[in-house]
Amino acid sequence: MKLKKSMLVVPMSMMLLMPTAALADDHGKVESGMEMGTATPAAELRITLDTALTEHAFLAIEAMRKGVDGAEDFDQAAAALTANSDDIAAAVSSVYGEENGAAFLEIWNSHIGYFVDYVTATAEGNQEGIDQALAELEEYKVEQAAFFATATEDRLPAAALEEGLQMHIDQLLMAFDAYAEGDFETAYTSEREAIHHMSMFAEQLSVAIADQFPDQFEGTNPDTPAIDLRAQLNYVFTEHAGLAAMAMQDGADGAESFDQAAGALTANADDLSAAVASVYGEDAGAQFSEIWNSHIGYFVDYIVATGEGDTEGQEAAKAELDGYIVEQAAFLDTATEGRTPAADLETGLTAHVDQLLTAFDSYVSGDYDTAYNSIRESWAHMTMPAAGLSAAITDQFPEQFGHEMPEEMPNTGMGGAADENGFPIGYLIALLFVMLGGSAIAVRKFASDNK
Repeated sequence: MKLKKSMLVVPMSMMLLMPTAALADDHGKVESGMEMGTATPAAELRITLDTALTEHAFLAIEAMRKGVDGAEDFDQAAAALTANSDDIAAAVSSVYGEENGAAFLEIWNSHIGYFVDYVTATAEGNQEGIDQALAELEEYKVEQAAFFATATEDRLPAAALEEGLQMHIDQLLMAFDAYAEGDFETAYTSEREAIHHMSMFAEQLSVAIADQFPDQFEGTNPDTPAIDLRAQLNYVFTEHAGLAAMAMQDGADGAESFDQAAGALTANADDLSAAVASVYGEDAGAQFSEIWNSHIGYFVDYIVATGEGDTEGQEAAKAELDGYIVEQAAFLDTATEGRTPAADLETGLTAHVDQLLTAFDSYVSGDYDTAYNSIRESWAHMTMPAAGLSAAITDQFPEQFGHEMPEEMPNTGMGGAADENGFPIGYLIALLFVMLGGSAIAVRKFASDNK
């Protein structure tokens, strides 16, 4: 197996220029003068890193699975992973210069190669090869930690970075090993943990960089309650886009892991109705549940119709999804008291639906280049609703987001515990883009009918 480079879909430098408040006005600071903005220079840095690093974890695991399965789309999955590496290197270069960006990329890509070695050895039952790959990953961990420690002038200590990198390696290997052994529940649980872990590292790296270059980031802090909300939404949105696309692939393939893939997709949606109720009341929670459940069936109808070659059924499902988009947009427009205009929400929902349908249709037809480009586009697209919606929410609930977090440098490298006190509305917003949750039975029928 050989990793290929593909065309860069969304360069990180371009992501820094994306409009971040298309769905709401960002009022910046509260009257006290405390920073509340969700679109500060430091916020853009954190979101750029969050988007790319979490996507790395997702694509790495998916590429490893494709590799051990001998899947026809392995080359395209690996190419997407390589393109993501280029994105991360571009972000490093934008802060530390081209020479350091190139040095980073060489080190970073080496660990991808070692993971490929591990996959190959596992597929061949080659224990010696497995041990060699693990030894190489150990060396990578030390070299990568030294790079970041030096680059940040020890704001991120090498020892803590090594601990965090080891956690990253262990999570990817656990997800892969469990998948290869048929323990799909552990595989998908580990995948979600790996994605979340990289989101935490993005936070800590952005804090170090903003502290190191205060002029470049206008003295703003990437670790405030408002930016924490935006990052939480960014993580949930982008993860969902990836998991949805891959669950659709599993459904089309009739994969043994489909139920667990669907479970991972719905895991971050299980608490949505309760979160809506906790913020907006029980009636709103029940209304959300009814609307959200309706669109699931429409999406499943499209997948089943595709498997049956039923063009009329596909068009009917699209029409139902159009109706859902209007209803869901109206719900959130009302919930946020007009801060997220329904027309803008409809545009965003339509783009997301189109991206997932394109990824699915292309995969089914064997056009894997388009499929993975669409998956990456969908992942990147999710950064925009996260930006606009976080701006709306912080404006609607200023008492929750109008104070700076304590300005302390991170001391746990890539590790540390997740914030357990995050504002629950963060989970509410994920409802906008949950397109396949709870669809295991219907999609399983599609897969079995088309074997």
